[in-house]
Amino acid sequence: MSVEQLTKDERKSWLDALSEWRLCRDDSAIERTFEFANFSEAFAFMTRVAMLAERKDHHPEWFNVYNKVEITLTTHDAGGLSLRDVKLARKIDKLLA
Repeated sequence: MSVEQLTKDERKSWLDALSEWRLCRDDSAIERTFEFANFSEAFAFMTRVAMLAERKDHHPEWFNVYNKVEITLTTHDAGGLSLRDVKLARKIDKLLA
């Protein structure tokens, strides 16, 4: 199954709906930084994201230091940002709701 990159207009539309995420890497990815009270909360969040990502077979790039988690989403098969990234970002956001 082929995965298509989002067009410029699609990227703008989706990013308007994902207000906490921002474009990066020449508009080929989105990223967000999450901050928690401590390392345990950050790690618990990463565990929930990992389980979600595994079910979706779409894995984030991430970085963690103490209470901060930085997540970057891009679709390597599409060569940039795709609907898979947007859907995963929305599900990640719902973990915090």
